[in-house]
Amino acid sequence: MTDRNYTAPTEFIFVGFTDYLPLRITLFLLFLAIYVLTLVGNIGLIILVNIDSNLQTPMYYFLTNLSFLDISYSTAIAPKMLVNLLSSKKSISLYGCALQMYSFACFADAECLILAAMALDRYAAICTPLIYSTLMSRKVCVSFIVLAYFSGTMTSLVHVSLTFRLPFCRSHVINHFFCDIPPLLALSCSSTSLNELLLFALCGFIQTSTFVIIFISYFCILITVLNIKSSGGKSKTFSTCASHLIAVTLFYGTLLFMYLRPTTKYSPDTDKVIAVFYTVVFPVFNPIIYSFRNKDVKHALQKVLDRKSPNK
Repeated sequence: MTDRNYTAPTEFIFVGFTDYLPLRITLFLLFLAIYVLTLVGNIGLIILVNIDSNLQTPMYYFLTNLSFLDISYSTAIAPKMLVNLLSSKKSISLYGCALQMYSFACFADAECLILAAMALDRYAAICTPLIYSTLMSRKVCVSFIVLAYFSGTMTSLVHVSLTFRLPFCRSHVINHFFCDIPPLLALSCSSTSLNELLLFALCGFIQTSTFVIIFISYFCILITVLNIKSSGGKSKTFSTCASHLIAVTLFYGTLLFMYLRPTTKYSPDTDKVIAVFYTVVFPVFNPIIYSFRNKDVKHALQKVLDRKSPNK
């Protein structure tokens, strides 16, 4: 039952990772390096795609949006996390917490849909090359992007509005390093069954449906690749698709584990470690996995470097 003397919090306090200062400084330096690499890699990819005419294709159009989302949801979390690692009081305002939760939920859900669009693009390019330009026209690509951002915006608004209507009278201390939905639900002294139901339904639908689309697309790609007579072409295509699928599986595996559970199964210490991977670590790998291993991207980068070289 809700306490009659309950007053809404003006701020929340993060537990964070540890109180041991040398370890906090080590984590600060590590996460700062990862965050800087995330910004450099993803911003570099966006710039490269926009200045090279050979990269003006649906695949790279989706990749630039993926990079934008990686920058966005990483920036929603990493700067505040870095500040708190060096602060004695790891706090965030009520409105700052709501904004952080909204930003992360919006961009993470949108990323799931863009990853599905990328898988469909690869399916169309490899399995139906004769009608690829029709299937992945500019209008279709823009529609995918609009749907991704619209879905992310709507689902995050639902989660944030329902979460911050709850009374947080048990404690204002969040056993996490950012304002995520499960640890906030655990602080409420009223029923969170509606929140959990919508979290399971909305996140479950987006994450599960997009993962199924990705899995089926890559399964069809695998069948097509196995029928390629050229061993070189088979190896190259399979290597690219395999790296994409591994990255997607790791990303979805952590998200599904985090958000498709009741709050009674919430394990703060374990979940903080898992959350680090999908909020901080994965965004730095995406430019490498999806693009910088690609011959076209490396060629475009080499052209830019040659252009800027004083010896050229």
